[in-house]
Amino acid sequence: MRNASKTEIAIAMAGDEREKIGRRRGRATLVVLGDLGRSPRMQYHALSLARQARLEVDIVAYGGSIPHSAVLENQSIHIYQMNKWPEFFQHLPKIFYPFVLLLKPLFQFCMLLWFLCIRVPASDFFLVQNPPSVPTLVAVKWASWLRCSAFVVDWHNFGYTLLALSLGRSSRFVLIYRWFEKRYGKMADAALCVTKAMQHELSQNWGIMATVLYDQPPEFFHLASLEEKHKLFCRLNKDLCHPVGIRDCISNETSQMDTSGLNGTLVTTQVGDDIFVKPNRPAIVVSSTSWTADEDFGMLLEAALMYDRRVAVALGEDDSMEEETVWRDLSGGKQCLYPRLLFIITGKGPDREKYEEQIKRLHLKRVAFRTMWLSAEDYPLLLGSADLGVSLHTSSSGLDLPMKVVDMFGCGLPVAAVSYSCIQELVKVNKNGLLFSASSELADELMMLFKGFPDECDALKSLQRGAMETGSSSRWASEWEEHALPLISKASFQLIKCNLLKR
Repeated sequence: MRNASKTEIAIAMAGDEREKIGRRRGRATLVVLGDLGRSPRMQYHALSLARQARLEVDIVAYGGSIPHSAVLENQSIHIYQMNKWPEFFQHLPKIFYPFVLLLKPLFQFCMLLWFLCIRVPASDFFLVQNPPSVPTLVAVKWASWLRCSAFVVDWHNFGYTLLALSLGRSSRFVLIYRWFEKRYGKMADAALCVTKAMQHELSQNWGIMATVLYDQPPEFFHLASLEEKHKLFCRLNKDLCHPVGIRDCISNETSQMDTSGLNGTLVTTQVGDDIFVKPNRPAIVVSSTSWTADEDFGMLLEAALMYDRRVAVALGEDDSMEEETVWRDLSGGKQCLYPRLLFIITGKGPDREKYEEQIKRLHLKRVAFRTMWLSAEDYPLLLGSADLGVSLHTSSSGLDLPMKVVDMFGCGLPVAAVSYSCIQELVKVNKNGLLFSASSELADELMMLFKGFPDECDALKSLQRGAMETGSSSRWASEWEEHALPLISKASFQLIKCNLLKR
C-alpha cells in the first residue's frame, strides 16, 4: 500500500476542516471604503451571504446614508463604522493637494488594518469593493495574510480611471495608483466583475480571471401598486411643493391642492377607500445621480429646455404667452397632446449645488425639477411609480454598467441612457429602453415617448413591457447563488488547503 502524498493528506485534512465549517457558522468580512448606504451592491452581497450562504457577516465601511432596513434588521449582519478623513483637510489650499494625496491613503490604510486585524472577528474571507483601490486593496491583502483568510475582489470599475477624471491620465499619481491597483488586484484569490467587457479587460491586460456577476435588482424593487403610489406621493408632497428655483407648473398645482381640502396628490386622488390616477397628471421622469464629473447633468437640462420649447411650437403657442396662463389651463384640466414633465433627481454629490443654480435660471412652462434624497425604502417605490428613467452615467473606464438602470428595470421602468461602449449589455434599444449621445437626441425621445400621454403613448408602453420582462427575468439572489457563491466557496477551500500544506 503506497504512502499518501502530502497533497492528498492536505486535501483530506481540508475536507475535515470543511466539515467542521459546515457544523459551525462561518464568517465573512465585507470592506467598503465609502458610504455603505450608497453602496447597494455590497449591501446585497451582505444579505446573500447571511441568507443564502448562512454566514455571519461583518461590514467595515463609513457611515453617512442609512442602509436598507433589510440589512439593519438582519441579526447575522454586523456593521463596523470607520472614522472618516478629517474634513479640515478638504478645505486646504490647492498647494497642499499633493500632500493630502499622500497622507490620506496612509491614514485610511492604518484605519483599515486596525479594524480588519483587531476590531473585527477572524473570518473565512474578505470581500472588498473596488474602487477605491488605494489603500483598500493593499490593506485588505495584508489583513488576509495576517488572518489567514481568502481575499476576494469585486471589481465595480477601475480606480485609476476615476482619479484620472480630475488629474489626467498622464499624471504620476494616476500611474502609481494604477500600478498598485493592478499588482494587488492580481493577488486576489478570486474576483468578480460587473460586465463581460470588464472581464475581458481584466483577463487580457491585467492577468486577472474574473467571474461576471451582473447587478440584478433584489426582491424589494417592483412595480408600485396604486396604494403604494398614493402613500409615497403623500409623503413627498412637501418636497414637491417647493421648487428648486421660482414657481413652476408643479408648485402651482400643489399649492392649489393644499387649499382644496381634497385627499389628493400630484398623481392620485382618493375618494373614500378608492384611489384613482389623475387623467391630467404630469409624467414622472426619474434620474439618480452622484453629481460627479462622470455624469453630464447639463445634458438633461438642455434636453428639458428643448422639450419645453418644442411642445410650445407643436401646440402653436405664442412666445409671449405667460407661464401662469399655461399653468392655469393645465390645473383646470385642459388636455394636451404632450404632458408636463416632472424630473425628480435623487442623490448626493459635489456638483449638486452648481446644477441647482442652473435650474433656477431656467424659465419653463411644462417642465419642473426636484432634487432630493430618498430613504432606501422609498427609492424603489419612486422608481416603481415613475414613467421613465434617465441615466447620465458615462463610466470613467467605459467598462462598468450603471446600477441605477438595473434598479429601474426591476421596477418595470424603461430607461433612456447615455450611450457608451458596453451599455448595450444592459439596455436593449427599442426593447427596454433607448440610448442617446446628445441632448437633442434625448429631447427627440421625450417628444416621441410622451406624445399622447398617458393613454395613447404606445412607444412608451412597449418599452415598459420590455423593462418589466427584463426585470422579472432574473433577480439578485438567483444570480448570486449561481455565480458568486461557488467562486467564494472555492476560494475559501483553496486557502484552507494551502494553509494545511504549509504546516
